[in-house]
Amino acid sequence: MTDAALAALSALLGDRLTTARGPRAEHAQSETHVAGSLPDAVAFPETTDEVAAILRIAQAHGLPVIGWGAGTSLEGHALALKGGVTVDFARMARVLEVRPEDMLARVQPGITREALNTELRATGLFFPVDPGANASLGGMAATRASGTTAVRYGTMRDAVLGLEVVLADGTVIRTGTAAPKSSAGYDLTALMVGSEGTLGLITELTLRLHGQPEAISAASCGFADMAAAVDCVIETIQSGIPMARIEFLDPAAVAACNAHSGQSLPETPLLLVEFHSSPAGVAEQAERFGEIAASHGSTGFRWADRPEDRSALWRMRHAAYPACLASRPGATAVVTDVCVPISRLAQAVEETRADIAASPIPGPILGHVGDGNFHAILLIEKDNPTEAAEASRLAARMAERALRLGGTVTGEHGIGIGKLGYMQAEHGAGWAVMGALKRALDPQDILNPGKLVPPQ
Repeated sequence: MTDAALAALSALLGDRLTTARGPRAEHAQSETHVAGSLPDAVAFPETTDEVAAILRIAQAHGLPVIGWGAGTSLEGHALALKGGVTVDFARMARVLEVRPEDMLARVQPGITREALNTELRATGLFFPVDPGANASLGGMAATRASGTTAVRYGTMRDAVLGLEVVLADGTVIRTGTAAPKSSAGYDLTALMVGSEGTLGLITELTLRLHGQPEAISAASCGFADMAAAVDCVIETIQSGIPMARIEFLDPAAVAACNAHSGQSLPETPLLLVEFHSSPAGVAEQAERFGEIAASHGSTGFRWADRPEDRSALWRMRHAAYPACLASRPGATAVVTDVCVPISRLAQAVEETRADIAASPIPGPILGHVGDGNFHAILLIEKDNPTEAAEASRLAARMAERALRLGGTVTGEHGIGIGKLGYMQAEHGAGWAVMGALKRALDPQDILNPGKLVPPQ
């Protein structure tokens, strides 16, 4: 950062711009195995106009700009690779408007999904996208996040109706409308959702909401093998049973969760399911699912109808990452995800499990079996280059397998730095088109440089 750029940003933001090492170091790490470097400064804007001014200054001085939400990304999306200024949206975290009759909300990017749902409690509505971490909604849009409820409610691609975005030159655009649909021109909302901060900084989101279910029922059940569990899921989906969540844990993940959460679930391939409907609808769906699961040899069936039992079940699932870390004391993890057609899911998981079993490091597997997305938590000793290399090899095998089976190298974690090397293999000539879009909107490559698109 030049002295002139620093002076201009300081004049704009005052003490909401810091060059102190502590805050810079906090923004040089996230929940990732990928290394970054310290940004030159961290900015805390409070308005869209300030974000636009930051970008005008940055463009004038060739200064990299990286957006920052809650810092929960897993592939290094928000790490500074070339210095510059990290724009932290913590002070832009308000609910701007809730329109219950239209079932939508306008929010600033720094608000987290849990905070939004707390604000919505009295409306009878909720925001369903649940990636596990209490991520910021701006970051969730930027990475096209999803999670445990995607099988019923979709991903951020489905949840975002419109955006306010500041482009690299400081231009502010609005994409989408509050209408349920549109056929007017290019879908700029879809272009920005998943762009990982390489095309613009999101300063406002219009989000689709859903009615809070009248009744909820959840259950867990074990299976002899992964194939039986997946066959159960496929038959359930084909039967038209509207599952709200259907999650999978392999035996290693179940064992870790049992130890960490004090549960006693069967340490076999395990499904966790949840249904949202009326009391009569939930009862019917649960009964039908139970019959299908039994036909595939399910064991250890447990219903969780009471709110406290359901909460305990999903707390256990959301705590799977720290549970797996605790299963190897002192370890860190390389966490990776892939997504395949559900018909190939059993094959993908079993081949991945065989790879991990033949390696010297443990790697529990879990995922969103309803949409073919699963994760491996590859546990390695800190500062052990041999184990780090082995984890990278296993992750590469997973990515290559997903592509071979007609899937994608990431279902929800995104590309960031960690999976940049697979973009050519997955997208072919389409990756160059992404690069052309980036050059058109950000010719100086100041927005999150080194991520997502081919090097300029």
